Amino acid sequence: MSRRRALTLAAAAALAAPLAVAAPAPAGATGQYTVTALKFTVQAGGRSCTVDADLYRPAGVDAAHPAPAVLSTNGFGGSKSDGSTAAVGKAFAERGYVGLVYSGLGFGKSGCLITLDDPEIDGKAASGLLDFLGGKRAADDGTEVDYVTSDGKGDPRVGMIGGSYGGAVQLATAAVDHRVDALVPMITWNDLAYSLDPNNAADRSVPGAAKWQWMNGFYLIGEGQPLLVPSLDPSRINRLDCLHFATEACETIRTLNSGRYPADKTEALQKYARGVSPVSYLSKVKAPTLLVQGQADTLFNLNEAEATYKTLKKQGTTAKMIWQSWGHSGGMNAPASGELNLAEGNLESSYVGKRVLAWFDRYLQQKQGVDTGPAFAYYRDWIGDPATTYASASKVPALSRKLYLSGDGKLVDDRAEVARGSREYRNWLVPTSHSESSLAGLIGLPDPAPHDTRGTYLDWTTEPFADAVDVVGAPKATLKVISPKTERVQHSGDAADKLVLFAKLYDVAPDGKKTLVHRLVSPVRVPDVTKPFTVSLPGIVHRYEKGHRLQFVVAASDGAYGGNRGVKPVTVTSAPQDTGVLDLPVVTD
Repeated sequence: MSRRRALTLAAAAALAAPLAVAAPAPAGATGQYTVTALKFTVQAGGRSCTVDADLYRPAGVDAAHPAPAVLSTNGFGGSKSDGSTAAVGKAFAERGYVGLVYSGLGFGKSGCLITLDDPEIDGKAASGLLDFLGGKRAADDGTEVDYVTSDGKGDPRVGMIGGSYGGAVQLATAAVDHRVDALVPMITWNDLAYSLDPNNAADRSVPGAAKWQWMNGFYLIGEGQPLLVPSLDPSRINRLDCLHFATEACETIRTLNSGRYPADKTEALQKYARGVSPVSYLSKVKAPTLLVQGQADTLFNLNEAEATYKTLKKQGTTAKMIWQSWGHSGGMNAPASGELNLAEGNLESSYVGKRVLAWFDRYLQQKQGVDTGPAFAYYRDWIGDPATTYASASKVPALSRKLYLSGDGKLVDDRAEVARGSREYRNWLVPTSHSESSLAGLIGLPDPAPHDTRGTYLDWTTEPFADAVDVVGAPKATLKVISPKTERVQHSGDAADKLVLFAKLYDVAPDGKKTLVHRLVSPVRVPDVTKPFTVSLPGIVHRYEKGHRLQFVVAASDGAYGGNRGVKPVTVTSAPQDTGVLDLPVVTD
């Protein structure tokens, strides 16, 4: 069995299990509540779908004493019964909110296909649940509610919270139903075309490098849902070659796995992936939105949340953003000490939890004087005191420090110090660099340290820093490469013939030990090797301690991604007035 196949099967097996375990009552929580299992039949995507849900009703809440509601659903591969998903209903019911927690379409015991949080399908299904909370419809067994705070006839006051797949559905719902009053999307995406096939060059019309480990792990667990949760519901079955996903989703995965990008396939891939993503419908989202994204996340990196945040702010939608420590990578099930852990319900004792409670206090309880916190906050792992771990700013820091790529392999502050030089690397037909085994942290397996094979990468390194340097945000590199073999084939009509490279930042300690910050890399399919191009690196929050060095690497491949078709030697030259530039967002206390 190939390493790729083994990793994918291991991912599928792990994703079949809940991402968190039983949720104990949070300290200080005394609220009592009841839980009622319900089913709803909704129309979505031309199908009649059953939605499996649990209704959490706090003691003392009735028509004379109504309460706002919190709606939530699972991450990909989960259900309403997951420890972390059920914990949301429990946590907010204990704090006086009516909770409605449901299995997303295609998951658990809910019917229909997986449609990747399409607003016209998943969003409209959730809208049907808002009808229930607003007293406009009953559950299939006749259950009705008249105890959710109302903003008008059929308009319940409702907030939504959830992570990953349960994060994007919030934006999808708010886009099609403006009755949603507050959103807290966590560790989710802006553009699936970027998430699954990232090209960090400025020209996003050119496809990127497929994240084969992430996407195939999720694809297998999605296709396996009818087997993992057997059901005779015909709405859960598509066809034999695309069992449980929408047909367009299967075709997208097949294109990415093929390693070929002819123009028609590329256009269809990007149209579908972006069409079901927030990037295409954020203009319709008006609900106040608190975005929470993970710094340790190679699936949905910080750039995704920043893109959503900037769009919402620009159009006048109330929005704030937090960069927390944990995401999909590197220990999702074990947040750092003091960090929000939904499975434990530590809302009052964690920074992010307190921000969430304040957000709902302001927009669901309508407490006008509540401080919802700064516009932007970020977690600093080099701070030992949990009380001061988060720093804040009015906006994401701008690029403020330039470093130049010298021909002798140095990164220098002054362009005049750039030495003339020329260096070459070339890819092999197999990956020669390792950043991560994408699902290792998620499923609790060890992952080898990142490494690069000599001759298949180039690096540029600073002198040891005289003082600590804090980088907060997404660095940017401007590069120019020479690749005659690529130049001859890059206009073949198949974008797979274009050059692929991987940019990344290491932290080099005084003893020479290298750390790839959060194992993040920046895949680039170069639009045209005859012209300079710009690379946006993943956002980071990282301190380079005094005496450490920053190393910028351009590698030929990465085992977690698709790569070059054929061997394409690459040369990088440097001269004082003609060299690559690395821009960093550096902050000072």
